[in-house]
Amino acid sequence: MSEPPQNDAAAATEEPEYQSGFGNHFSSEARPGALPRGQNSPLICPLGLYAEQISGTSFTAPRKHNQRSWLYRIKPSVTHKPFDRRVPRHDRLVGEFDRSTSSATPTQLRWRPADVPDSPVDFVDGLYTVCGAGSTFLRHGYAIHMYAANKSMDNCAFCNADGDFLIVPQQGRMWITTECGRLFVSPGEIVVLPQGLRFLVDLPDGPSRGYVAEVFGVHFQLPDLGPIGANGLAAPRDFLVPTAWFEEKFHPGYTIVQKFGGELFVAEQDFSPFNVVAWHGNYVPYKYDLNKFCPFNTVLIDHGDPSINTVLTAPSDKPGIALLDFVIFPPRWLVSEHTFRPPYYHRNCMSEFMGLIYGVYDAKADGFLPGGASLHSCMTPHGPDTKTFEATIAHGMDADPFRIKNTMAFMFESYLIPRVCPWVLDSPYLDCDYYQCWIGLKSHFSGEGSDRTGGAQQDEIMAVKGD
Repeated sequence: MSEPPQNDAAAATEEPEYQSGFGNHFSSEARPGALPRGQNSPLICPLGLYAEQISGTSFTAPRKHNQRSWLYRIKPSVTHKPFDRRVPRHDRLVGEFDRSTSSATPTQLRWRPADVPDSPVDFVDGLYTVCGAGSTFLRHGYAIHMYAANKSMDNCAFCNADGDFLIVPQQGRMWITTECGRLFVSPGEIVVLPQGLRFLVDLPDGPSRGYVAEVFGVHFQLPDLGPIGANGLAAPRDFLVPTAWFEEKFHPGYTIVQKFGGELFVAEQDFSPFNVVAWHGNYVPYKYDLNKFCPFNTVLIDHGDPSINTVLTAPSDKPGIALLDFVIFPPRWLVSEHTFRPPYYHRNCMSEFMGLIYGVYDAKADGFLPGGASLHSCMTPHGPDTKTFEATIAHGMDADPFRIKNTMAFMFESYLIPRVCPWVLDSPYLDCDYYQCWIGLKSHFSGEGSDRTGGAQQDEIMAVKGD
């Protein structure tokens, strides 16, 4: 098996081995015979290992929802000094969204791409909260973060006790070492790191930035397909899970950085947390290549709702309503007739945070750049900018089929209204003129034929064409 990148030589980029599937019960061992047979916690584990369970759900959760893994490690993770608050504090992480930490605003917001810092900054220090809702302590809600970093994590690992991370790299590849093994993640892929699992991030390309969605109290799952049937969207077999890998060496002063209630705490130990020789279970990290998504689309008239592009969903306690959906807008054909093909103007009871990994988003001709972001909160109107609208209607009724290519945009969508952090409202990257992209929209109302519905006009057009 290939060696992982070291912090002083993080340029190694050979893909490790993976297992495939979503929600499966996996087994993996880096040494033959390391997994116990017939039971989880024998009196003496094979190879003198310790058995340790990590649970992502309560023990009594319904069997189909229960998530847990058994780790067989050289030393148990409890072998560390007491936790202390990290100094200096990381003041731009939020776990409680209230008036003391964040603000409510219905205004449409957009940010230009953030610059990667000049001074050395790793993933943990480069992470900052943009917005969110709810509470880590109440185990309900979500946070949306972004990160900008240029340095691999050194002699430390990160543990998020608050929720699951869904990371969307936009610039720079990531080597992510976890207790279950290693993942190599590039822009155009995503990675999900479950609550409580320890990991470190190496940056083989140096300057890196991206987006992170965090959900409290629930886990991501594949959306139901309903009338679509058995196939389409994200296929379970395309999700990749690491194979067991471990390191055994003395690490004096190794630090565990734990995010707990939105604050950072640190504890020292003298060994690597990545000393798991074997494991089995269904509580695992995984990655997914967004280019493998199988989109569905309109083949006659009108524009489909963006929910048809959901990759993963974190459900709420209300059937059919998501705490947070992860939706993408990948390359695809536009073929609908007599239809305004870009996303329609709308107001939504859900709130939408959008990012752009590469290319151009088809609803914004200008200003929405790779690495940037926008936020349209509950019932705040939004839609295509003036340039996009005018260019679209200029094609008239006879627009040919058109392929959107070389693009990948995404959306985090939630039914909870987000509160926005003060540092992003005061950020130099905030586009204060965002509203101007719609100000140029003018009335095309002529007053003629106003007693005839659009549907009747469309029927007449189709009849003339012989459709």
